[in-house]
Amino acid sequence: MYIVVAYVVYLVTSIAVTVWVARTLHKNGRVFLVDAFHGNTELADSVNHLLVVGFYLINIGYVTLALRTGATLDTTRQVIELISDKIGLVLVVLGAMHFFNLFVFSRLRKRGQEHLLPPPFPPDATVPVVRG
Repeated sequence: MYIVVAYVVYLVTSIAVTVWVARTLHKNGRVFLVDAFHGNTELADSVNHLLVVGFYLINIGYVTLALRTGATLDTTRQVIELISDKIGLVLVVLGAMHFFNLFVFSRLRKRGQEHLLPPPFPPDATVPVVRG
């Protein structure tokens, strides 16, 4: 019976955290993407939605793959320890995906703002080469 309780608590908690992170990324990532795509809100919203769908697929897939355990749970303590191990791994995966998304967003933004940089100037002086 302990294993069923552990599975249910793990799934509910992991999916709730995944949904919360996805909503946060979707809401706050939109502004960043609109800027990266030069105000093209339609493109930014489309990319934002596709990123969230991919985020859900990867994280919920990981949560379900990590559900299985070979542990024998005879006490409440063992249930709590197993759940904390599994949820901790989910949180690490979510954190890694968050930083990956930030990396991708920053690359998109940097690429989108290259046209705003001033053109490079030719050098206005030369350094004489001293040979001795």
